[in-house]
Amino acid sequence: MEYRHLGRSGLRVSELSLGSWVTFHNQVDTNLAADCMAAAYDAGVNFFDNAEVYAGGKSEQVMGEALRKLGWRRSSYVISSKFFWGLNEGVNEKNSLNRKRMMEGMDGSLKRFGMDYIDLIFCHRGDPTTPLEEVVWAMHSIIEQGKAFYWGTSEWPAADIMAAIEIAERHHLHKPVMEQPEYNMFARERFENEYARLFKDYGIGSTIWSPLASGLLTGKYNNGIPADSRGALPGYEWLLPRLTGDEKIARVKALAAIADEVGCSLAQMSIAWCLKNKNVSTVITGASRVSQVEENMKSIEVVAKLTPEVMGKIDEVLQFKPHNYYRS
Repeated sequence: MEYRHLGRSGLRVSELSLGSWVTFHNQVDTNLAADCMAAAYDAGVNFFDNAEVYAGGKSEQVMGEALRKLGWRRSSYVISSKFFWGLNEGVNEKNSLNRKRMMEGMDGSLKRFGMDYIDLIFCHRGDPTTPLEEVVWAMHSIIEQGKAFYWGTSEWPAADIMAAIEIAERHHLHKPVMEQPEYNMFARERFENEYARLFKDYGIGSTIWSPLASGLLTGKYNNGIPADSRGALPGYEWLLPRLTGDEKIARVKALAAIADEVGCSLAQMSIAWCLKNKNVSTVITGASRVSQVEENMKSIEVVAKLTPEVMGKIDEVLQFKPHNYYRS
């Protein structure tokens, strides 16, 4: 396992990390969560991603219980959470980044985790109804109170992130140091184009999610929606358009053929493909079984096999012309 700096911050995170979205509580109980986290930790993973909204707060609770069971040194791992949607229906309790929402959300998250602090906190989405200056001040206050160490954004437009940085610099506040965007073979435009200046000029780090495009890049959806898959879970019907379509499946099958040539699974090649991008700080992987964690970790061995020739074949299948200076 290699460790990459989170942008220009001094914090280093494992190039592969483990996230809890969909799985913790919904598919994985505390004991299995602990087993999966232990398998990742033993492989060198030091970053575990979460959010208050995952499983209605239960994901944080499961992860906190698993960490207490594992008994690791608190300084040996990095934990994150994200705030925006909230867990209740009150006017100031959902879909907001106002100061009250953020401060109360932070306290609720700490309580569910059973922790004194969370390493990384994210504004889970943008909020056009709250002044950006208020958002920046709220995040600064949380860090000054010692409840978090770094803050960032998730799925924000590049212009808003740059505006937040400029506000923070103007007032000498803690500025956002990372963004958590979707990035995979089928979702490239924002990361590789819109965020280009964020990486080059501002040194923003990235904790990318969905490297397997919600499972599409495993090939499991090539013949429909399996009953035991994420696409069949209640509440995740919105994923179905992303997991179906003749043209998309045809490309997945073509990519699988390339993976066969490389000598790995399509999932491993897809994760390794993300790692090839120099602007990726860590790739958040997901798993509902220990065997999945172990298979995902093997992706590290595939990175060196993705030669310029192989990368060119992948781009030909995807019909996407990359800006080569974004890749290592």
